[in-house]
Amino acid sequence: MEYLPEFTLHRPTTIEDALAHADEGGRYLAGGTDLLVNTRRGIERPGAMVDLALVGELGGIEDTDKGGLRLGAGVRLEDIAGDARLGARYPAVAEAAAAVAGPTHRRAGTLGGNLCLDTRCLYYNQSEWWRSSNDFCLKHQGTVCHVAPKGSRCFAAYSGDVAPALLVSGAEVEIAGAEGRRRAPLGELWRDDGLDHLTLASGDLVVAVHLPAPIADLASGYEKARVRGSIDFPLAGVALSLALDDGVIHHLALALTGVNPSPRLVTGTEALIGNRLDDEAILALRDLARTQARPMRTTTIKPWYRRRVVGALTTRLARRLGA
Repeated sequence: MEYLPEFTLHRPTTIEDALAHADEGGRYLAGGTDLLVNTRRGIERPGAMVDLALVGELGGIEDTDKGGLRLGAGVRLEDIAGDARLGARYPAVAEAAAAVAGPTHRRAGTLGGNLCLDTRCLYYNQSEWWRSSNDFCLKHQGTVCHVAPKGSRCFAAYSGDVAPALLVSGAEVEIAGAEGRRRAPLGELWRDDGLDHLTLASGDLVVAVHLPAPIADLASGYEKARVRGSIDFPLAGVALSLALDDGVIHHLALALTGVNPSPRLVTGTEALIGNRLDDEAILALRDLARTQARPMRTTTIKPWYRRRVVGALTTRLARRLGA
């Protein structure tokens, strides 16, 4: 890696000041575990950074008057993993935050940063000299996707851990921008494009995530596979929320990460509502996950293996929660 280039650092204390500096071309900086690494690799070249550490509105985990929780985008992943309310009501979210990288990363990384994590690829997340020797790639400076050279689309994978857990929990995202504040279903934050995976307009800032009150008897969890037991991004990750009534499914949501250019809720799970959570239902859920996972050659691990891992994680998680 190279030294950081020179840039102007802004340290606003309000959302409004942060937005103003972003309008002037600044990049938002929270924990920096993604942005600073990419800057040292020459992937990002910001002339200015907007440090969000002093913006108080971005902090805190607060109960809402409707029985849910508001998670500020600046909350550290370490705090999400250790929050008793999340552990009791939304265990998938706590488990996902605890699964991110290593302890030092979780102490620095934030919720908003993890949600807005750049997509990753073996041919992209490299040093400047490595990428230049390979004629760069479609995602940055080049014209060809080395994963799918005959096409014109980027297949870099989204690898955030917390997103799928929030998706199966029915979360909404709060965004501030030039047009004011807005809330939307969390899934609308991403598009299925490795080159341009966020739907945020220039200068938009993720302010908070809102979790609804959990339904009765809800169980949830998160499982991931990675090369090493810490530090690594997921080769595949699965979040599941499940509610049973005497062994019969009356709520089911499944989401994936690490195997597509965006995190995604698996479709078709509604067909299993009203069925017993038996081996047949679990295998049907496994097949839905496998079918909708689209891993490409973005890591050193073969795509076919990652697709099978998605199925295995889904099966294991369904049996754990069903028990």
